[in-house]
Amino acid sequence: MKPVEPIKFSKEEMRDMVRRVQDYFDAELDQELPALPAEMLIEFFGREVGSYFYNRGLRDAQTVFTAKAEDVADLIYGLEQKPGGR
Repeated sequence: MKPVEPIKFSKEEMRDMVRRVQDYFDAELDQELPALPAEMLIEFFGREVGSYFYNRGLRDAQTVFTAKAEDVADLIYGLEQKPGGR
């Protein structure tokens, strides 16, 4: 299996994440957080705990996929014909 490459965010995405972290620090902690430390904090959380969120997303996707596959199997079963045309 090919190793997963690290997620790379666009400049716009990183700018939005930095703004959200800065807004959180301002509203919840009553502290100003400059852009560079906010970006470093985002990178730290991505590196240290991001895999937990990523893996949860994979499990959620697998659950949805399994449910849809079961729906398709039920639909196919409903299309089966009985011998003798009944």
